[in-house]
Amino acid sequence: MLAPITLTGRHVRLEPLALTHVVGLAAAAAEERGSYGYTWVPDGLDETQTYVEAALEHASGGRAIPFAVRRLSDDAVVGSTRFLDLEVFQEPAPWPPGIGTGGVPSDENPPSVAEIGSTWYAASAQRTAINTETKLLLLTHAFETWRSLRVTLKTDARNAASRRAIERIGGRFEGVRRVHTVATDGGLRDTAYFSIVAAEWFVVRAGLVNRLA
Repeated sequence: MLAPITLTGRHVRLEPLALTHVVGLAAAAAEERGSYGYTWVPDGLDETQTYVEAALEHASGGRAIPFAVRRLSDDAVVGSTRFLDLEVFQEPAPWPPGIGTGGVPSDENPPSVAEIGSTWYAASAQRTAINTETKLLLLTHAFETWRSLRVTLKTDARNAASRRAIERIGGRFEGVRRVHTVATDGGLRDTAYFSIVAAEWFVVRAGLVNRLA
């Protein structure tokens, strides 16, 4: 299993998600419900409690790491994000080669690939440096500590704002997976996939640092 991670920048601190974050997350989620669009965000204390418990249960399998996002300027919890679908590439033998059979990631056997997702922010944290620095912290950890080969980001294909945000941080559009899951409005969702690979990281990193300057 991977050890808990706390990542700190100039604007945010990403803290391992815990039940102690429930009240802060509920307050953040209540700021302006209309700002979430295609993103599912818990509503109220009870739903937020269930949300955190489910995230921690997901993390217990060793392939996800959820965070609370804390804004350093006022010490407020302003959202959540996570690493998920953490996988270790299989060794060349035995046959068949592939992904997902190299065991649960650990500090000694870190993820070959990761996804950054389940991200949402309070209305007051949107369109600020919060998301840019959050992505910089997560991507730096993935590519420079874990030495991951690829990071995936995805969003509802209809979510033009989210797609633009992913492209701004350096995500490369790969395509749309049709009828992928259930959308927040109860319909069927097509999902737009983006990725950043290790060979692109230092160019992407320079862009993120420049945006935060």
